[in-house]
Amino acid sequence: MIDYPALRAVAAVVQTGSFEKAAAALNVTPSAISQRVKQLEERLGAVLIVRGNPCTATEKGGWLCRHMENIGMLEGELMEHLPALADPEEPRQRVTLHIATSADSLGTWFLTAMSNFSGRSPHLLNIAIDDEDHTAEWLQRGRVLAAVTSLEKPIAGCRRTSLGTLRYHAVANPEFMSRYFADGVTTEAIRHAPALTFNQKDRLQNRWIRQTFGQDLAFPTHWLPSTQGFLEGSLAGMGWCMNPAPLVGEHLRSGRLVELVPDSPLDVPLFWQINRLAADRLMDLTSEVVATAKSRLRQ
Repeated sequence: MIDYPALRAVAAVVQTGSFEKAAAALNVTPSAISQRVKQLEERLGAVLIVRGNPCTATEKGGWLCRHMENIGMLEGELMEHLPALADPEEPRQRVTLHIATSADSLGTWFLTAMSNFSGRSPHLLNIAIDDEDHTAEWLQRGRVLAAVTSLEKPIAGCRRTSLGTLRYHAVANPEFMSRYFADGVTTEAIRHAPALTFNQKDRLQNRWIRQTFGQDLAFPTHWLPSTQGFLEGSLAGMGWCMNPAPLVGEHLRSGRLVELVPDSPLDVPLFWQINRLAADRLMDLTSEVVATAKSRLRQ
């Protein structure tokens, strides 16, 4: 038999970040939470929670948390039809849906979709940020139920829907262009002009260089893990970078930013992949994501 009180304890610790907060959420004592988690770990012979500040799930603990998300959604549907089953003495637990997306999608269109969905849904959201080339890994490891990803191939156990294309422009401010590209945007100039890079997973600048110049080039870079920081950094002349078209359109029209090479955008196709076990119960979520993407992304 599955020990669901223990599974709820694990999920609550991971969601709240501590045993004390989990105890308050479940209306039990911290020692009860600790005992349930410990007994389940001993039964499974595996650590489920990394004790820290905050507490986090191990890979096996993450799988249990995703299972509890599905159970929570099933229980919610059941209570709608049979409300008398609910125990009035127990606090109603709201399901938290774990979703992964890129910072650029979140900053340009995805937050609108999540806001629209959350306004109609009883569920809470935990949105993880990673590069669009890597969010699929979160699904594959069972860390999230759904993700916006650039991976076109369907992930095993998931449904895939095409969303459209997020367009990027390689931009810099006019002063930066005069300083580093006075004689044109050449391969030699690229090797000396500092760029802005989100993190080690960010390959957009490299992909644009390969697309534009037909070769890979090394270039100096500042590290700046912020979509808004990219925009402000390029406006301030800190470096050149790949900015999403929805964020830089007005700046390009006004001349505050210019393209390094005119009419040389980089298009990144995006896809919505969602766990099949949850897909039918989260049709509203998928519908909102698809509808918002169609209105904000290039089709």
